[in-house]
Amino acid sequence: MGIIGGGNVLGAYQPAIARLAHRGLVVVSLVCARAHQQESVRASLGSVPFTLNAEEVIHGPVDLVLILTSMPEHGRLARAALEAGQHVLVEKPLATSWEEATELIHLARQSRGFLVAAPFTTLSPTFRTPGTRLHRGDIGKPCLARARYGWAGPWWNDWFYRPGGGCLLDLGVYCFTSLTGLLGPAKRVTAFAGVAIPEREINGRTVTVEAEDNAQVLLEFSGGALAVVTCGYTVQQYRGPALEVYGTSGTLQMLGDDWDPNGYELWQNFAGCWQVFPETAPDWPWTDGLRDLVEAIHQGKRPSTDPEQAWHVLEIILKAQQSAREGRALTLESSFSAPSFTAVAAEAAHRQHDRTRDH
Repeated sequence: MGIIGGGNVLGAYQPAIARLAHRGLVVVSLVCARAHQQESVRASLGSVPFTLNAEEVIHGPVDLVLILTSMPEHGRLARAALEAGQHVLVEKPLATSWEEATELIHLARQSRGFLVAAPFTTLSPTFRTPGTRLHRGDIGKPCLARARYGWAGPWWNDWFYRPGGGCLLDLGVYCFTSLTGLLGPAKRVTAFAGVAIPEREINGRTVTVEAEDNAQVLLEFSGGALAVVTCGYTVQQYRGPALEVYGTSGTLQMLGDDWDPNGYELWQNFAGCWQVFPETAPDWPWTDGLRDLVEAIHQGKRPSTDPEQAWHVLEIILKAQQSAREGRALTLESSFSAPSFTAVAAEAAHRQHDRTRDH
């Protein structure tokens, strides 16, 4: 594996890399980062070969390229790695323009390498178990959903607040990935988005905010359900479920954040009570897509995540931004095959349901 990017996200991936290396599944052969990051990279990964040139990673002695750079660089680097025949994992989002993302999808369809893109919320057991319950009808027909993710905003780099950044690409991407993972492709989007805090302090400098830091997005899904997404660099704190789905005979609520879940709650009309299920995988990492990809490569099978979902999510984000500018609802053109839910999750949910019903 070669890695491009040596910032704080690399530190988050380090435990996953260490576990895979301990299993003999991966060796880090080259890392590209900025010169001032060399010491922190080696503190994280050991004495790995280091370069300042991303092309040396892409065309180097690697099978898999892990892209952890700033968002505006994702599309260009992922394209080059796919063209070189490498497997590619790119942090969220897949790209920052529709043209880049579409080109990546066409390349991925023809490339001998796999393409996967964060976020990987749909891989967590706490996502898959409620997802199984939803799809087998435990809350009836889904009608409404809500997702939320926000915080006070980054202070370490101004690209978050420039074109190609913004809260929808950085934060909303989690919500859209989780909602489409549960409800399938969306078909229409409308949004309000704008700049709530015109200036930000970044490393002691005052910068003008150009990308949206505050957004409300409404989605219509192919199955008829409606959903709202709240996100922004304007959320100081929150309490309550990060993800909710309301059906004709019940409600599902994921506690915690979808990238850091804390169990879920289920209301079913026939039971007449809230059923609370504690977190079953408290150590699940949001970097789990790397494990999934590496295991898929070794096993000769496709990864569990679909780059076409990331493509669809990017279209939602870009058209939400356009909708906010133009004040109208927009139709979505892309689609994907909704992820399946594992038999293990189905069996676990069935056992939990039986225990509650018997009680």
